[in-house]
Amino acid sequence: MTLNLAQTRGARYKWVALSNTTLGVLMASLNASILIISLPVIFTGLKVNPLASNQTGLLLWVLLGFNVATTVFLVTFGRLSDIFGRVKLYNLGFLVFTFGSILCSITWSKGTAGEVELIIFRLVQGVGGAFLFANSAAILTDAFPANQRGLALGLNQISAVGGGVIGLVVGGLLAATGDWRWIFLVNVPIGIIGTIWAYIGLHEIDREHTSPKLDMLGNLTLGLGVLGLMIGLTYGIMPYGHHAMGWSNPFVITSLIVGVLMLIAFIVVENVVSEPLFHMDLFLIPAFALGNFANFLSALARGGLQFMLIIWLQGIWLPLHGVSFANTPLQAGIDTLPQMVGFLAAGPLSGWLSDRFGARAFATVGMALSAIGFYLLNTLPVDFHYPLFAVYLVIVGMGMGLFSSPNSAEIMNSIPVKYRGVGSGMRATFMNAGQMMSMGVFFSIVIAGLASRLPHAVTVGLTAQGLPVKVVHGVASLPPTASLFAALLGYNPLASMLPKQLLAVLPKHTVATVTGHSFFPSLIGPSFMHGLSLAFMISVGLSLAAALASFLIRNKAAVDAVPVVVNNDVAEEIPS
Repeated sequence: MTLNLAQTRGARYKWVALSNTTLGVLMASLNASILIISLPVIFTGLKVNPLASNQTGLLLWVLLGFNVATTVFLVTFGRLSDIFGRVKLYNLGFLVFTFGSILCSITWSKGTAGEVELIIFRLVQGVGGAFLFANSAAILTDAFPANQRGLALGLNQISAVGGGVIGLVVGGLLAATGDWRWIFLVNVPIGIIGTIWAYIGLHEIDREHTSPKLDMLGNLTLGLGVLGLMIGLTYGIMPYGHHAMGWSNPFVITSLIVGVLMLIAFIVVENVVSEPLFHMDLFLIPAFALGNFANFLSALARGGLQFMLIIWLQGIWLPLHGVSFANTPLQAGIDTLPQMVGFLAAGPLSGWLSDRFGARAFATVGMALSAIGFYLLNTLPVDFHYPLFAVYLVIVGMGMGLFSSPNSAEIMNSIPVKYRGVGSGMRATFMNAGQMMSMGVFFSIVIAGLASRLPHAVTVGLTAQGLPVKVVHGVASLPPTASLFAALLGYNPLASMLPKQLLAVLPKHTVATVTGHSFFPSLIGPSFMHGLSLAFMISVGLSLAAALASFLIRNKAAVDAVPVVVNNDVAEEIPS
């Protein structure tokens, strides 16, 4: 069934579209973060020690496989949606995601085999997530008139960011049950309801004619390019040989080079094929080009820092305040909620106001406010006062909320109707790729800081407790990645790294000291903050650059829309 544009923009249908796409994005975003907190109980259920030397790569794929699959397929699925229908493939995304969640929950093997199965099923979930992310903004843009899209896209973006934060809390609550399968089963009823509701309630609009020819070479080069970069960035933060990180690993170097070459080839291909996957002419539209650039910089500024904040809380601050390592994952999720509060407070208001007064001011102020928030976080000591920490998180969240809605509306309003699917996929790709690159960058910065300072701190601290020199040297020589992952997983770092035989013969007061709440956090704290401080300042710079890019977009009032023609296709440009 197809409806014309006027019908789809009826009062009832647009809210059906908003509520359903918001549910889909919320589910996919929640799933992406729910694993961060739930990893310990999952690995316990699979009978895997994720800190073993041969498990680090698999640990990263369990954690990041969903995001990698989603990022690789976003643009391709956006193009397919333009050809076959956005609602059809959005519905398919709900179905595939739900099926992947069921597969994850019934992972039957144990040990490494079970871990590999779980990674494969997470990739299936990621394919479903790519369908959802690629089409949600396009469906909303089709359903809402230009002077209401800021609010609609803002609410949708709130579900994306809010789902990521809520997932940290939900993951902790479900992990507390002790049954890891609930981590994935929680998605199933939501997915079933969303699939049925989308099938009944959403409808295709009359689309402009789009050639059914698929740019296979463009799809191949883009997919290989994104995959190469994601693999390189993922394995670059892992130790290699005697190095704390893997940037000298030939596999990492090859992956990054292949990724860059494939993306260059993609640009060349898209400029010569008759039916390109992505029309490069769209970058001639200032709102599209600058909006996506600001979107990418924003994701780069915040993506990896979410992990850094969690590690700061779980590995250092919470243990220093008497919280057991086993309970830090749930508490860390709760302690990061002020960021979502700030986003919820600013997001809808920014969307509504940008519809009335134009997007540029709100997007610009939002990223400037985020820069202030990151700078303020950098002023905190390692053992901070939580109320001040919470206020700074609210500032960061409000800044991101102010930016997100206007930025999405600027991008989507600038895209010709026939390319909204692929344009929405590209917008989501810039955001996801920015977040993935951010993790590689910020993990590398923090690990480099730990590698230069932590071994000496560990040597001095453990020697003072009378531990054997050989054992002290062994622990001090471990890659700092092990310390970070132990903190991220809610494990007691030294209880995991010291030989069990040694702990059994050491004096009880020594064991109690080195495995206590404050000993290891006190050792790692100064080294961690050295790298984190640099990461915060980089986020400040990226946020200010995103603010500048937003400011350079010509302001638009949400009235008197006139068409702009790009390559004989009409985009809704709304001049001031």
